[in-house]
Amino acid sequence: MELRTLRYFLAAAQEENITRAADILHVTQPTLSRQIMDLERELGVTLVLRGKNGLRLTEDGRFFRQRAQEIVELADRLEKSFAERQSDISGMVVIGASETVGGQTLARLIKKFSEKYPLVQFAMYNETVDNVKDRLDKGLVDIGLLLEPVDVTKYDYVRLSQQDTWGLLVRDDSPLANRETLSAEDVALCPLILPLRESVRAEILNWLGREEKELKIPLFYTLLSNAALLVAEGLGCAFCMDGALALRSDPRLRFIPIEPRRMTHSVLV
Repeated sequence: MELRTLRYFLAAAQEENITRAADILHVTQPTLSRQIMDLERELGVTLVLRGKNGLRLTEDGRFFRQRAQEIVELADRLEKSFAERQSDISGMVVIGASETVGGQTLARLIKKFSEKYPLVQFAMYNETVDNVKDRLDKGLVDIGLLLEPVDVTKYDYVRLSQQDTWGLLVRDDSPLANRETLSAEDVALCPLILPLRESVRAEILNWLGREEKELKIPLFYTLLSNAALLVAEGLGCAFCMDGALALRSDPRLRFIPIEPRRMTHSVLV
C-alpha cells in the first residue's frame, strides 16, 4: 500500500465522484478506478459503493478514510520537518484546544513565541479533550490544551493557574435566569444538555445526586458552541464552564454558577 494510493482514495472519498477526483489528481478515470479496486482487493473489503450519482463510502470505507488521513498527514509533516531542518527556525506547530479559559493564556504564549520566531506557523483544532489526547498519542498534535479531569501522567504538562467555573447556560427568559447561583434541586427539574465526556458527566451526576434515567436529557454535546445554539432555541439548559467563548456569542443566554462552587483547571500538555 503506497501513500499515492491513499491520496487517490482520499480524493475520491472527498469528491464522491471518480471523474472529478481524477481531474483533481491529473490522472485518467480508469487509472483511479483501478487503483481503488486494487486497494479493495488488497484489504479484502469493499470501500466504496458505485452508483449513477457517484460514490458512497461503506462503513469499512469510512474507517479506512480516517486512518488514511492520519497516515497522509503524518507523512506530510515528516517531509516538511526534514526540509525545515536546513533553514532558520520555522515549521508548523499543531495545537489541539478544548474550550476553556486557559485559551487566553495559550493565545498570549502563541503571540509571544510568534514574535520571537516569525517563521513558525500554528494550526489550531478546536476539539474535545478525548480527541486531542488521541491525536497527541498519534503524533498529529504537538500541544494540547486540556480541561481536567484528565490523566496527563504520560505527558509533559503544565497546570495553568486560571480556573473554569461550572454552571448552567440558560435563556434569559428561563425561570432560573435571575438566580445568582443554582442548587442541584433547581437544576434537576430542567431539560439538561450534558457534555458527552463520560468522566465529566459522572461528576455532574454526582453533584446532582441522581442517575441519568431520573433526568430529562434531550442532548449530549462535545463542543459548547453547538450546544449554545440549542439552548438559545429553547431545547434545554446546558451544563458547561464559563471559560468557553461561546458563552458570549448570544445576548439571549446567561451563565449561572452552581452551588457549591466547582472549579476546574486547564492543562497544557
